[in-house]
Amino acid sequence: MVDVASVAGPAWVPDERIRERSRLLAAMRAWELGADAAAVAELNQRAIEDPEWFWRAAVADLGVDFTAPFERVLDDTDGKPFPRWFPGGRINIAQLTAHRHAEGAAADRTAVVYEGDEGLRRTLTFAELDAEVRRFAANLTALGVRRGDRVVLFMPVVPEAAVAFLAVAMIGAVSVPTFSGYAPDALATRLQDSEAVLLVTADGTTRRGKRVELKATADAALESAPTVRSVVVVRHLGTEVPMRSGRDVYYDELDADPAPVPTADTEANDPLTIVYTSGTTGRPKGIVHSHGGFAVKTAVDFAYGFDVHAGDVVSWITDLGWLVGPMLMTGPLQLGATIVMIEGLPTHPTANRMWEIVERNGVTVAGIAPTAARALKAAGTVAPEMPSLRTFVSTGEAWDEPTWWWLFEEIGGKRRPIVNYSGGTEVGGGILIGYPFLPAEAAAFTGALPGVDAAVFGEDGTPVAGDIGELVVRNTFPGMTHAFWQDRDRYLETYWNQWDGVWVHGDLASVDDTGMWRIHGRSDDTIKLSGRRVGPAEIEAALLRDGRIAEVAVIGVPDELRGQRAVAFAVLRAAGETPEDLQDTATGNAGRSFAPAVVVVATLPKTKNGKIMRRAIRARYLGAPTGDMSSLDPATPLEAIPVSAGDEQE
Repeated sequence: MVDVASVAGPAWVPDERIRERSRLLAAMRAWELGADAAAVAELNQRAIEDPEWFWRAAVADLGVDFTAPFERVLDDTDGKPFPRWFPGGRINIAQLTAHRHAEGAAADRTAVVYEGDEGLRRTLTFAELDAEVRRFAANLTALGVRRGDRVVLFMPVVPEAAVAFLAVAMIGAVSVPTFSGYAPDALATRLQDSEAVLLVTADGTTRRGKRVELKATADAALESAPTVRSVVVVRHLGTEVPMRSGRDVYYDELDADPAPVPTADTEANDPLTIVYTSGTTGRPKGIVHSHGGFAVKTAVDFAYGFDVHAGDVVSWITDLGWLVGPMLMTGPLQLGATIVMIEGLPTHPTANRMWEIVERNGVTVAGIAPTAARALKAAGTVAPEMPSLRTFVSTGEAWDEPTWWWLFEEIGGKRRPIVNYSGGTEVGGGILIGYPFLPAEAAAFTGALPGVDAAVFGEDGTPVAGDIGELVVRNTFPGMTHAFWQDRDRYLETYWNQWDGVWVHGDLASVDDTGMWRIHGRSDDTIKLSGRRVGPAEIEAALLRDGRIAEVAVIGVPDELRGQRAVAFAVLRAAGETPEDLQDTATGNAGRSFAPAVVVVATLPKTKNGKIMRRAIRARYLGAPTGDMSSLDPATPLEAIPVSAGDEQE
């Protein structure tokens, strides 16, 4: 039987050491609030009702320094969907993350670590990071980049990526980070839509030890991107690539000692970055984030949500094109923590790569997606002691409980919380969090992040408890997108058109009577079985109780008699013949009313950041158009999904 919630009770129970260390609980004590779950709920309600008080208090507590004070916290005179946060305040991400740490106690502390999938490791201290940011900012200015210009970053997560992101911010230009695995057409679309004037790329990168030709891809994309005047190329692999005279220049051949340029006096609502998300059809959506909103949101999420302090070491396998890339280069660095940017996969070149990186770098907070955890589990990884590691942070998709328990018990030794975190590119971070200082059930969230008025709405637009519904936000908060780049109407249509004044996030969620929240997948992936709305994550979690299944994706397809039926695409741990009892076991685990037909496949199509592409799977299976596939990882081809021989129709 597929259940909305577990009834096992708390899996994680924090000790006093974790509670004493908590930055949020310390702030709550200073604000004369309590320190239990009820007090956290009270804090959030007060933050929702009095944003002027809360966001001022958080900015002061976390040291998000404005070089000129803001007039007020929120200006919503343009309407609820178009708030201006901290209007009049002057703030620049480069100042927060690099400049202010370049002198004093933090100067010699490691700021950025790069770990390559072939063993290469490079680092920058805060002083070195600041010097490189200032140097590159001056060179960008010499190349003609001006305030407000867009600069596309098509590169691996090397130290130069952090330098480029912050240098673009320093001069008031707008970065456009993109996935390093894009094909030429996908990259060209981002160059065209943003009207970029400069591209930063690299000679190449590696994935699973195989070379990926970034410069060749960039050259092909630039043929249809006439606004780009200059290309800066990082020698990452050290191989020669074609360089067009007058346009292309190597990063290391830029002026080593250029005339310095000032840090732009950017206003809080000036654009910082445009992060594109793939649309199911049509062109991608350019999510616009600003200096003030993104700085405050990332500080709150990393400090209050993940309990990151100065001196912590935060690792994450990510890519610039996933929001975690910009978040990592903004949140921890402004808090004085070290970031470890990891290129490649958690299981290459060894099954223990993830844990080796943790040990080598003294990681205290390790970001991990459920997909990565499943891959590590399937690879038979054996974790060492990892004495530095304090916390896991999980995001990207819903957990299945067997994998969650494996990470919690076998890797974490039951003494490290898994901070469950869910939000999205569009909100600049998280909506829901599993606070490390609160007891939590497996794979659950303990509430909304501070200042977020989250709820679960039923089909009639009213809050529901115990049932699956739409995850919504009834207020606005710093970090939410300022709309789509040059497309306000599409932004309104996407998030604000279902219920008046309510942000509909696009996730299925539930909250039980104990206050535990769960995510059940994307709402446009909803399946209606036996008269009930079911998220694919529910059925997938049930199927993964069968230890022979490594990963699985469930979709709904039309059924003439029942309206819809479920189909599961399963990757088995052991190659060879399909076990005869696989279908019967799946039926028993999911319950007959929800049981899917099981189709065994070699791989599941995923994005380059590891998310299963269920809508693309459904389109392929039904023989329908797949829409924008620019984020597909070539190592997980869509062709692995069979086309149905049945008569299902859209």
